[in-house]
Amino acid sequence: EKKKFDLRIYVLITSVSPLRIYLFRDGLVRLCTEDYTRPNSRNLGQVCMHLTNYAINKFSEKFEVLEQCDVQGESGSKRSIRWLLTWLR
Repeated sequence: EKKKFDLRIYVLITSVSPLRIYLFRDGLVRLCTEDYTRPNSRNLGQVCMHLTNYAINKFSEKFEVLEQCDVQGESGSKRSIRWLLTWLR
C-alpha cells in the first residue's frame, strides 16, 4: 500500500533460564497516512509520511479510523498482524 509501517508485537517471558517466551498471536500494524517516498530535503518535514505515531497521524485528513464492524483489522491506519500476514501471502 506504499505506506511506512511499524509492528507492535506482544510477548510474555516467563523464564530466562531456561528461556520460555510466549508470543501473542495477534499484534498491531500502525501505518503512516501518507504514501512513503525516500526522505529528501523537500519531504523531510512531512511527519505523516515518515512517523507511524498515532499521536501525529490522527490529525491527518487521511487518517482512517478502524471501523467497529471490522473485527479482522483489515482497514484503518491501525491494522492487525493477521491482516499483514494475509496481505503478504
